[in-house]
Amino acid sequence: MELASVRIITDDLDEMVGFYELVTGICAQRPAPVFAELVTPLATLAIGHSSTVPLFGEGVAEPRANRTAIIELRVADVDAEHQRLQDQVDSWVQIPTDMPWGNRSALLRDPDGNLVNLFTPVSAEARARFADRNTSTGS
Repeated sequence: MELASVRIITDDLDEMVGFYELVTGICAQRPAPVFAELVTPLATLAIGHSSTVPLFGEGVAEPRANRTAIIELRVADVDAEHQRLQDQVDSWVQIPTDMPWGNRSALLRDPDGNLVNLFTPVSAEARARFADRNTSTGS
């Protein structure tokens, strides 16, 4: 089994796609007007319009209701990303901070309120944990 993607459901697809294109530097693929994907070598972030929810079952997903999942984006330099995005992101939850598990992280919220963690492995242990994962990212 392979993790194919994580999907966010939103009422404003264009706003969410624009936000994630800004943060990631990746141009979204739009295979349908109600669906977009930001594809990276390691994972795909899918964004679907709320009008797609009934295709899976009425009311199975609700936009702007997430309070558990955190979208995590590994970046080369979290401090540089924070600086680049500081004036363009409306909601910063945490400035770059060293975490006990060896990452330096900054938390922000996307336009729908989902938490996004930008992080850089900084300790030797954290760098080793990510050493076997493809690191060809634009940020």
